[in-house]
Amino acid sequence: MMDTEYFRIGVITEPHGVRGEVKVFPTTGDPEHLKGIKVLFLKSGEEMKALHPCTVRQQNDRLIMGFKEITDRNEAEKLRKAELYVDREDAIPLEEDEYYISDLIGLAVYENDEQIGTVRDVMETGANDVYVIARTDGSELLLPAIRQCILKVDVAGGRMDVSVMEGL
Repeated sequence: MMDTEYFRIGVITEPHGVRGEVKVFPTTGDPEHLKGIKVLFLKSGEEMKALHPCTVRQQNDRLIMGFKEITDRNEAEKLRKAELYVDREDAIPLEEDEYYISDLIGLAVYENDEQIGTVRDVMETGANDVYVIARTDGSELLLPAIRQCILKVDVAGGRMDVSVMEGL
C-alpha cells in the first residue's frame, strides 16, 4: 500500500445493468457523503487502484455506483466482493468527541494513571459504541463509550483515560 491511510466505505456485491455499474453495500455511517468524492480506491491484493465515480445513487440499503474505469458488465462482474476505500482526507469530518475507529485501536487505556490495557476493537451497537479492552491481566473488558466511562481520549498521545463503573 501507499503511505496514505484508507477507510473502508463499502463492499461491491454484484453488477447492476450492462454499463459497468455495481451495487455496493455501504460500511460507512453516511453514504450520502460518497456523492461528493472524486476518487475511491479498490483494494486489489495489497495494492489500491484508484477509481473515479461518475454515478452514485441510493437503492434501498445499497448504493448503485458507476466508475469511469469500468464500462461494461463483464468488467463489473470481476469486482464482486471487492472492497472500496476512501483516503483519510476525504473521510467524513469528525464532530467534537468523535474518533475514527482505526485511531482508537491500540490506544493504551489508563484508570487512575495505571495502565489497565489497550483498545483492541470497537463494537458499534447503535445506542453507543462499546470499546473492547484487552486488559494487562489477559482478560477482556467491554467498556461503553459514554462520558461516565471515557474521561479523556488523546489520539496523538496514544492514551485513553477511563473510569470502569462497578459491575463491568
